[in-house]
Amino acid sequence: MTTRRSFLRWSAFAVSLSPVRSLFALPKSAAVKPIVVSTWDSGLAVNAAAWKVLKPGGYALDAVEESARSIESEISCCVGLGGNPDREGHVTLDACIMNEKYDCGSVAGLERILHPISVARKVMETTPHVMLIGEGAQQFAVANGFKLEEDKLSADAEKSYKEWLKKSEYKPLMNIEQQQGKTPKRAAGGPFAPNQFEDGSFNHDTMGTIAMDAKGRVSGSCTTSGMAFKMRGRIGDSPIIGAGLYVDGEVGAATSSGQGEEVIRLGGTHLVVEFMRNGATPMEACKKAVERLVKINPKKAKDFQVGFIAINLQGEVGAYSVNKGFSYAVTKADDGGKVFMAESYYK
Repeated sequence: MTTRRSFLRWSAFAVSLSPVRSLFALPKSAAVKPIVVSTWDSGLAVNAAAWKVLKPGGYALDAVEESARSIESEISCCVGLGGNPDREGHVTLDACIMNEKYDCGSVAGLERILHPISVARKVMETTPHVMLIGEGAQQFAVANGFKLEEDKLSADAEKSYKEWLKKSEYKPLMNIEQQQGKTPKRAAGGPFAPNQFEDGSFNHDTMGTIAMDAKGRVSGSCTTSGMAFKMRGRIGDSPIIGAGLYVDGEVGAATSSGQGEEVIRLGGTHLVVEFMRNGATPMEACKKAVERLVKINPKKAKDFQVGFIAINLQGEVGAYSVNKGFSYAVTKADDGGKVFMAESYYK
């Protein structure tokens, strides 16, 4: 016989399970896969590089590495060796990579190496460590066959650096949509670069990519030249596992772009994944993380940008940002990819 007490006990048990059921409601075979998602509208070209691996059934980890390498190779772009230097004139690169098994690798403050993402993967696969930095990271790269590039700024970076030196002010921009009177720069005949303008000024220089392959394996990568004209030695969230990138093979993946100090403060992408683990959709998880971030200091949050993107094992995609202007690119099922504008806390 079902008593009121036993009914209440069963009800409480059912409620405790409901978030898990909502997250894994769809059978794995029904998941949207393969799929790749990248930050910003320039993520379309990055996704195309990943898709060449995903379409024939390749591994998501290989796909996200190729996506990062593709934008690192664009010397005229805002990510990689062509990016803006720190305030002492040195270009320093950060990158990390992670797969569904919690294997991860990272490099930070790396100089004169074209593909920091591949160095990060080499750290992951051949060392007992997760992160190498600075001179040690460079020594490791060279010892593993990576070419030491010429120590020279790209033409765009040199121009913007000389302009910056006139005032030496450190004031990161937020989004191109908020820069009145500025024309976004089109790089190499492709889409508008998300964070460089014709006058040489830059915003945040980060490309984050998350993907799920045909077998349901998730992986992610993040690569950056960091904030333009940062202090020598500054490291943002991009190379930090759990801040700029986090992947969990039982849940999904998340990455971020924007002011890295704020993402680090929150452990942002790990928080997004944990929200998904507890039943939130990718969109809800990104929104919850942003709300948590804004709660720390609402007045300060109006003046910086942070955006999160996430996917779960059903191939659902979500994004949310602190301020408006954060875009992201989604590619699936040979659709050529589409750019979306994330919803934001401040409208």
